[in-house]
Amino acid sequence: MTDATLSAPPVGGKLSTLDRLLPVWIGAAMVAGLLIGRWVAGVNTALEKVQIDGISLPIALGLLIMMYPVLAKVRYDRLDTVTGDRALMLSSLLLNWLVGPALMFTLAWLLLPDLPEYRTGLIIVGLARCIAMVIIWNDLACGDREAAAVLVALNSLFQVIMFAVLGWFYLSVLPGWLHLPQATITTSPWQIAKSVLIFLGIPLAAGYLSRRIGEATKGRQWYETRFLPTVGPCALYGLLFTIVILFALQGDQITNRPWDVARIALPLLAYFAIMWSAGYLLGAVLGLGYERTTTLAFTAAGNNFELAIAVAIATYGATSGQALAGVVGPLIEVPVLVALVYVSLALRRRYTHHTSQHLPTDSTVRTERLHD
Repeated sequence: MTDATLSAPPVGGKLSTLDRLLPVWIGAAMVAGLLIGRWVAGVNTALEKVQIDGISLPIALGLLIMMYPVLAKVRYDRLDTVTGDRALMLSSLLLNWLVGPALMFTLAWLLLPDLPEYRTGLIIVGLARCIAMVIIWNDLACGDREAAAVLVALNSLFQVIMFAVLGWFYLSVLPGWLHLPQATITTSPWQIAKSVLIFLGIPLAAGYLSRRIGEATKGRQWYETRFLPTVGPCALYGLLFTIVILFALQGDQITNRPWDVARIALPLLAYFAIMWSAGYLLGAVLGLGYERTTTLAFTAAGNNFELAIAVAIATYGATSGQALAGVVGPLIEVPVLVALVYVSLALRRRYTHHTSQHLPTDSTVRTERLHD
């Protein structure tokens, strides 16, 4: 059996109800989280207390369950084909560490000139490049799994090195040059490295060891036809659980300040749309093919909301405007990037050159990527 056969999704008739109604379930998870946070007294306080060294255990659990099955599917013996793609690697660095932070800084100042706390919170969000949930969006859109693994690892490395430096530049140095009000952030390399190790390192190591041990003991065919289909559904369940927890944590605050949320949402909407489109256009110009273009677009558009929220809370407090701006990030990112998954699937037929053998051809694929 070829790799292409192993990865090909079943036809639409074989899709489960959960797969066909993905947007409905994600929307229901968001609403459920908001209602739980709004109506269940003390739930957000209780959830916030379940943490170790500033890391929320429920969120960490959801992200780990969500990411492990996808990273277990990665063919680690193919990573050299990604690291050798200099156009992809350099494009990702350009979009994530030059364009992304500069764009968020510009949008925050243009659209929130009168709201300094929210503006600072959004700039922090722009500095926290995605290393977790983007794995799911990429897989749903049938992007290149191996490329996603390499690019999020690259982002994690740069995040440890550059986050504090860029925070200092965009909150203190650049505003000073432009004669604008300045701000600061309080963070440490260990705080950032801790986020990277937990939210990327653990599931990445687990996925790698699963494939190595599984293939060594049972063979590749067993691993890809028996083991992966068994653990695959956990990714979607982990995604839904994470969404419920995220929205429950801030449900009361979000529902009590709808106008503030709307103001914060505007630059976020513009940011996600521009970054994703820039990734797609750059990938198309460079001839990366559908899968790697999709991976480039989603890794550019996503953000590490957990790190952004943690830094905002550590610096300005849990009830600050900066923290609220960080919280609104996933509120907007989840539905927008889910919508962009479907846009990606619609666009894939326009590509005639593909960098991988197993690009799906059936338009009903949707979340079956999480189950193959």
